[in-house]
Amino acid sequence: MIEKFEISVIIPVLNEAQNLRELIPLLRENGGHFIVDLIVVDGGSRDDSCLVAESLGARVFRTEIASRAIQMNLGANHAKGNTLYFVHADTRPLRTFAEDIQKARLRGYKAGCFRYQFDSKGFLLKLNSWFTQFNGPFSGGGDQTLFISRDFFNTLGGYDTQFCLMEDFELVKRIKKKAKFFIIPKFITVSARKYRENSWLRVQLANLLVFTLFQLGVAPEKLKKSYSTLLYHGANS
Repeated sequence: MIEKFEISVIIPVLNEAQNLRELIPLLRENGGHFIVDLIVVDGGSRDDSCLVAESLGARVFRTEIASRAIQMNLGANHAKGNTLYFVHADTRPLRTFAEDIQKARLRGYKAGCFRYQFDSKGFLLKLNSWFTQFNGPFSGGGDQTLFISRDFFNTLGGYDTQFCLMEDFELVKRIKKKAKFFIIPKFITVSARKYRENSWLRVQLANLLVFTLFQLGVAPEKLKKSYSTLLYHGANS
């Protein structure tokens, strides 16, 4: 049981200046006194991501390696809160996110995530969103955001930096071996830009392929190569 609930929000970025202009104020406004620090970890952006983050009061750290696993571990190393909350720059947590995480932590959950919906009214994307309520093998992706006890995160050794893709699923897989993983029954909003830049079918096939290869134990570099070959990622991905 936690005596005092404090959140450190950690955002790994690469060329996300525009998203940070929207996300950081939203997190600060809705997180309120629960947020003890807001950390942005940059992986070598060519835009104004770092300047924007600093101007909005975030603590900014830099790494020359654009790897979410490395970036998020770096952020966690500097975090002050007893609860870490990992958020992608193109997601938008809901107004009650901090209170929802607090309730989950007070109920004894060491880690968990939210359901999500896309910023699109497309039927197929609504179908994707519907599946995020289930706590199965596909749950816990980075788009769902992840909250976790800092002590528990450190005990697990953080993200496995060998994984340049699927790092979130790999960590959640280890979490589930040690503790109950809780999906908060509320929806955050996720950008559908990957689907707009490709197509629903193409993204689904790419996701299915890399997830299958991941479950079969294929090396992370091969996972990334397969994924990158199948999809166009755009300037910010």
